[in-house]
Amino acid sequence: MTAHIIDGIALSKQLRADVAKRAAALRARGVVPGLAVVLVGENPASQVYVRNKVKACEDSGLHSVLERYPATLGEAELLARVDALNRDPAIHGILVQLPLPAHIDAHKVIEAISPAKDVDGFHVASAGALMVGQPGFWPCTPYGCMKMLESINYDLKGKHAVVIGRSNIVGKPMALMLLQKNATVTICHSGTQNLKALTLQADVVVAAVGKRNVLTADMVKPGAVVIDVGMNRNDEGKLCGDVDFDGVKEVAGWITPVPGGVGPMTITMLLVNTLEAAERS
Repeated sequence: MTAHIIDGIALSKQLRADVAKRAAALRARGVVPGLAVVLVGENPASQVYVRNKVKACEDSGLHSVLERYPATLGEAELLARVDALNRDPAIHGILVQLPLPAHIDAHKVIEAISPAKDVDGFHVASAGALMVGQPGFWPCTPYGCMKMLESINYDLKGKHAVVIGRSNIVGKPMALMLLQKNATVTICHSGTQNLKALTLQADVVVAAVGKRNVLTADMVKPGAVVIDVGMNRNDEGKLCGDVDFDGVKEVAGWITPVPGGVGPMTITMLLVNTLEAAERS
């Protein structure tokens, strides 16, 4: 048995077409959904991510503003800039690209963003809303994973989901979203003993640790859904995930590839969140 592929590129195109349609409806009412992206420093990966985010906005009929600052920018100056964007009625979403230079407290900057414009879903208010099941902005990567499960009409009720990773950006919010859909959720991490025993019980595995081959074929229950959030490089320098794709696809029922899986969905959900922020305003 070879797994069905959950194609993040194809699903992204569908969702972005819907975003473009809703954005056009807002523009007809005089509201142009606006995203401000703030980049501090010269991190090469961050520059690529930011460029992709800005292009995705433009392609979907959203207005985007890219603000670039040198790595020497002071924390107080950045906080002042965030405050100005909070008060700008043309901006509905604010994204400060992480990581920030070491002298800037990233948590302080994220908390300075208005929860109404927190389209990354990283603010404590957004995390709290997710925790208690209230409306708020969901972090884009796990939100994209949920959309992928939805796209294959996968009913999570009563299923056992194992999340490998406990970051605030993916692992923890992913677990909460799965829980909201009535899955039984196990969170695994570097302190987990006998990871294989747990993943072999899982109907759904989400691998999100940033470590190659953390999930191999012998760790997967036949027919399970495997979602690979990892972004790594193999020995040849090619992009790969946390999952041994070639091995696992022969056991799993569904699998996401890297590249072309969760990655495109992350940016798409940022557009969805920005659009919703504009609709709410």
